[in-house]
Amino acid sequence: MSEAIIYDAVRTPRGKGKKSGSLNEVPPVQLASKVLQAIEKRNNLNTADIDDVVLGCVHPTNEQGADIARSAVLEAKWDQTVSGVQVDRFCASGLEAVNIAAGQIMSGQADMSIGGGVESMSRVPMGSSGGAWMADPTVAYNSYFVPQGISADLLATKYGYTRTDVDSYAVDSQKRADNAWKEKRFKKSIINVEDQNQLTILDKDEYMRPNTTMQSLASLDPSFAHVGKNHGFDEVAILKYPDIETIDHVHHAGNSSGIVDGAAAVLIGNKEMGNKYELKPRAKIRSFASIGSEPTIMLTGPADSAEKALKRANMEATDIDLFEMNEAFAAVVLRFMDALNVDHSKVNVNGGAIALGHPLGATGAIILGTVLDELERRDLSTGLITLCVGAGMGTATIIERI
Repeated sequence: MSEAIIYDAVRTPRGKGKKSGSLNEVPPVQLASKVLQAIEKRNNLNTADIDDVVLGCVHPTNEQGADIARSAVLEAKWDQTVSGVQVDRFCASGLEAVNIAAGQIMSGQADMSIGGGVESMSRVPMGSSGGAWMADPTVAYNSYFVPQGISADLLATKYGYTRTDVDSYAVDSQKRADNAWKEKRFKKSIINVEDQNQLTILDKDEYMRPNTTMQSLASLDPSFAHVGKNHGFDEVAILKYPDIETIDHVHHAGNSSGIVDGAAAVLIGNKEMGNKYELKPRAKIRSFASIGSEPTIMLTGPADSAEKALKRANMEATDIDLFEMNEAFAAVVLRFMDALNVDHSKVNVNGGAIALGHPLGATGAIILGTVLDELERRDLSTGLITLCVGAGMGTATIIERI
């Protein structure tokens, strides 16, 4: 079996996912094509040698629809022989795309592929694609469907994470992200987004709120208390978890992932392709895994998927130097650290989606690049990337520097 080698990883800055955000003027196909062009230019590639482009996109509808991966290939003016496919595993779509591209290399069915993702949340709002899980009453009833924010508060209640716990984690995420930008830790992977006149639209993650404090977060009301109590979702969750008498609503906009726009791409190939272009191997993909988990609490999948990927790699959690775990909600990361007995000093060392934002289909590929850059900066070896997933799933990938 061929090794899947990571040769490069790039991403756009993350723009606020609203009409006032800097990237709102950039169509999603343009965001995706820009990271592809950056990969081509940085590595001096003949794109005819790229077999496939796999892009995650959670809401492939309207201008993100009709296989945005192939559209991005054409918009980037890559060779017409390069195919493209869009994949959706909710929040893990970008990492799943990387895993699919890596699987193509490992199986010998491709020599060089791109895994990545794109999401323009300011132009294609969250929930735009609908779906039976939340829209079909029968499906929702049978699966004890609740909105993900209710799941986060259910998770916090079940495992005893207080408002102070989740707010403290959020403040730390902001501090780490601010420090990472001040120390230019993202400079290796980030590309400027420019307009048609080569004028910079955005060159820095704009969602960050580095002045966040415990006092400022304390002024925010819980975001999901109203929908939980007045629309019956708390009762649905308690029907599934009768050991819980009442749900403590602790999450709000300040300790949950930010809505943003962004794109990312990871260049993966075999040794022969790397030699052809005289590329320096940066890391290899050791293993990856996706799992299903209980869909009402929904957000416990990262630990299970990480353990499955660790088992496949014949590793233990103690063998991992750095973890990147998507900060969908603060309690999700707290539970992940407790379940795997991992110290916070090894998790999301440059902040996460609470501070930087979560462009749904792109985040998995973004945080893989983030942990790779940080492993190189610290001269460490192994990283594990994982995300919780809607409807109760988890995806994880282990990389090892070469």
